[in-house]
Amino acid sequence: MVFLRCKAVRWVDDEPQPGLVEIRFTDAHQQQWAFVDKWPIFTGEDLTPDSAYPVEVGILCDILNTATDTLTISVAPWGLESLDGRVEFEVRSDQLTTS
Repeated sequence: MVFLRCKAVRWVDDEPQPGLVEIRFTDAHQQQWAFVDKWPIFTGEDLTPDSAYPVEVGILCDILNTATDTLTISVAPWGLESLDGRVEFEVRSDQLTTS
């Protein structure tokens, strides 16, 4: 499994349970992307409204293309999309981890 390294930046709401968090990352082109979803979707420690944000988390992703200096990944198979509706992103290899 491959994960995109991201930061949980804030607790959004207690509902729906178990609570929503906002996650952000910057792609290979220096564009920042945001996601909001239930905190267990993201790997890392258990998050609460009182967590010391930002917290490093990961998003499970599929690698689609490795033909360039950047990697094209997708978060669609895991039911995620950015707040802008995007599911594919170009990232640097050092933004990915297997743990």
